[in-house]
Amino acid sequence: MNSDDVRGYIGVFDSGVGGISILGALVHELPSEDFVYFGDSANAPYGEKTTDEVRALSARIVDRMIESGCKAIVIACNTATSAAAEMLRNRYPKTPIVGVEPALKPAVLARRHGRVLVMATPMTVRLEKFQNLLDEWGSEAEVVSVPCVGLAARIEQGNLDAPDLTEQLQKLIGSYANRVDAVVLGCTHYPFVQRQITSVLGDVPFFDGAIGTARQLHRRLEEEGLLKEGEEPGNVRFLSSKDDPKELELYRSFLERI
Repeated sequence: MNSDDVRGYIGVFDSGVGGISILGALVHELPSEDFVYFGDSANAPYGEKTTDEVRALSARIVDRMIESGCKAIVIACNTATSAAAEMLRNRYPKTPIVGVEPALKPAVLARRHGRVLVMATPMTVRLEKFQNLLDEWGSEAEVVSVPCVGLAARIEQGNLDAPDLTEQLQKLIGSYANRVDAVVLGCTHYPFVQRQITSVLGDVPFFDGAIGTARQLHRRLEEEGLLKEGEEPGNVRFLSSKDDPKELELYRSFLERI
């Protein structure tokens, strides 16, 4: 990873394009900050790997970001947050490390006693972090969790208006059409296909963790005295584990969608 020595930047990473949905919220919340976004597209998706694999990949990325002078880390991936956030915070206790989690609490509070559909990767659904959320808030609504195998990988390919993506969504969640009161997008890839999900489920409110993550990062930077001074807009730099300029073009195109 080469960040061209942009020291004092905020490092943001995901298994690919998904975390750009978080990056958009971060840039909106903290427009003066410099961000380096790393997409580990060569190893995407994380949500269908083992916990140990995700931890190892996450540690390698964060080690390099810390070495290159970043001041804070955002784990822009629900799976990596669940699998690796605690390990990374123990590894770098002096660095603010902010993760993202499925927005189950706000969805349940908004739709008490309704049916809440949680779309997430297989790993996110099965790990303790989500199970703890379910234990805490599952009694307030009927929560239905759907492990969306293959969806993040399909979104990585781009061409989101192609019929095969809607067909995949139909297979995954079509049985819940007009039968849910809210949808939690428990993978950072999924906000990019809200329109396609709506075409399958019907008009339904969506909840994701982007705004909460951005506000939490703002609080942590303020607490640590790390907020960038001045009103000059910051820079956003994209990096990828895929050695392909087209991958960086794809990342930029996804940021433009937000």
